[in-house]
Amino acid sequence: MSAGTPLKGFEQLGSAWKQQARARAEAEAAAREAERLRRAEEDRRRREEQAFALAVGPITPMPEHGQAAIVRPKPAPEPVQHMADERAALKASISDEVDVESLLLTDDGLSFRRPGIGPDVVTRLRRGHWAIQRQIDLHGLRRDEAREALTAFLRQTRQAGHRCLRVIHGKGLGSPGREPVLKGKVQRWLAQCDDVIAFAQAAGPQGGAGALIVLLAS
Repeated sequence: MSAGTPLKGFEQLGSAWKQQARARAEAEAAAREAERLRRAEEDRRRREEQAFALAVGPITPMPEHGQAAIVRPKPAPEPVQHMADERAALKASISDEVDVESLLLTDDGLSFRRPGIGPDVVTRLRRGHWAIQRQIDLHGLRRDEAREALTAFLRQTRQAGHRCLRVIHGKGLGSPGREPVLKGKVQRWLAQCDDVIAFAQAAGPQGGAGALIVLLAS
């Protein structure tokens, strides 16, 4: 037993060396095959480039224009459906059938103010205390056109954060009977809009009887 043990150990050691040598040989063969395939691929690409150059002929590279590629940002998505729903709701909320005559103040120059709004607000509107930030001209429009234009104008004004605006409805000089057709309707529409807290007939330089100065809630 003691004489055979060293021999057995040598046999095991020799077997391990053979396995390692075989593994190294296989790895070297795999590396040589990978290198052969790489060179073959390079040769194939080179032949294709040469064939393409022969087919196309001489080419001249375009000069550098020195301009940077500009990536323009995409516009923000516009909530079209939400805006349409808001316009429809606002349009439905102002009607020609609502009687607001009792809400209008029959003072010198017809005016309007909501409950809780002091008379000094109307006075300051007439005197131009607030600078007019936006205006819309409605005279010449049909009733439905004018109402649609006014509702859109009020919505845009609220979104812009403006408060004081002028609504020109005309004096009716070109209407039958020379009566301002839109004047009463515009007053009625404005009085139904919750954002409108007061309005007054414009002073002479601001349009006189053909316009209203409107104040929106802050």
